[in-house]
Amino acid sequence: MAKELIGNGVPATEKNQASPVRIDKWMWAVRIYKTRSLATEACKAGHVKIDGSNVKPSHAVKIDQEIEARVGTIRRKVVVKGLLDKRVGAKLVNNYLEDNSPPIEKSENYIPQRFQIPTRSKGTGRPTKKERRQLDSYSGI
Repeated sequence: MAKELIGNGVPATEKNQASPVRIDKWMWAVRIYKTRSLATEACKAGHVKIDGSNVKPSHAVKIDQEIEARVGTIRRKVVVKGLLDKRVGAKLVNNYLEDNSPPIEKSENYIPQRFQIPTRSKGTGRPTKKERRQLDSYSGI
């Protein structure tokens, strides 16, 4: 028996065609979140949207739906290309989703503004009271 493939080398299994998959399980399987519990918490907190509306962790995912997820400070926009409920290798993830995230957030060197730490030149001595307050305002203390 030859295995059928549906688009981009995704195996056509019963799971891909018929059975619904929970959103939290799918996001964990395609490595948007490191753990399923993090994906569940993100759904409960309202950080995950399907086609613009917040969803519960038990919401069923369908092919060609657009999912917007906030992971830390990064917003990811992906389109579902295949359904799966078991975690797959990182190289196979692109068979199951299409990443439409903005390019600045996909950059490895991107550091959000609030995480940039102000630095002082070496040899300038201790900060003055005014400089100390400015440093504290950056760090949010």
